[in-house]
Amino acid sequence: MAGKRCITLPAAPGGRPRWETWPDKGLHAAWIGHSTVLLKIDGVTVLTDPVFSDRCGVRLAFVTIGLKRLVAPALDIPRLPRIDVILLSHAHMDHFDRPSLRALEGRGVTVVTARSTSDLLRARRYHRVHEIGWGEEVRVGPLTFRGLRVNHWGARMRTDTYRGYNGYLIESARRRVLFGGDTADTREFRHIRGARPIDLALMPIGAYNPWIYAHCTPEQAMRMSNEAGAEHLLPIHHQTFRLSREPYHEPIERFLDAAGAHTDRVLTRRVGDQASVN
Repeated sequence: MAGKRCITLPAAPGGRPRWETWPDKGLHAAWIGHSTVLLKIDGVTVLTDPVFSDRCGVRLAFVTIGLKRLVAPALDIPRLPRIDVILLSHAHMDHFDRPSLRALEGRGVTVVTARSTSDLLRARRYHRVHEIGWGEEVRVGPLTFRGLRVNHWGARMRTDTYRGYNGYLIESARRRVLFGGDTADTREFRHIRGARPIDLALMPIGAYNPWIYAHCTPEQAMRMSNEAGAEHLLPIHHQTFRLSREPYHEPIERFLDAAGAHTDRVLTRRVGDQASVN
């Protein structure tokens, strides 16, 4: 009808994770969208960079000015399990979504975040908020979180350049998980290679054209994963927001090409995919 505004809804995700089937032992993961991953590591639930809003950006009165979501989250917040830990890489709005974080507040939830970012949270509404920097660690229950240096930046509004930005190594007695956060090419992940492999690496693969100074290519993400000693891979930071110029499916196609004959290492292709690591 003339005069009516057409509202385009996000596309449906490729699947709906069935986290309720995950046992308390082992490592389980579901890609919710963008850099949001639901992890269950030996019974502890971890949610990375939760962004569930239709738009991520600046809130003005009743409108958010910013990037529009292309694909809906694979789960909405009410359908999530009880979250033990929220893990935040940095304060950019497509990683640190304040409406989503407010909806996830709870006295049983611990937040691990980068240096000089906790002021963006209502910290008293969580059980605990930990800020850590590169090389620093915090223990939450049976899990240890270590901040890793990445090649990115942390300012949310251009002028707040003091804010930190991290990748993370998550370790339990049996498991090691790498959350690459957001990064351009770097050799830093070589330093976490050890006698025990990385069971699962969550690595960003999109938004590199033309932002190569801030975001790695799929081939660089594969090389960095290999340098860290990762056995299995869960690519993030693609298929959710239009952040750059590369074609929609190009990041995952190039990432699979970079895996060569070992595409079985790549556990997810579409928003909503889930996997368990033995």
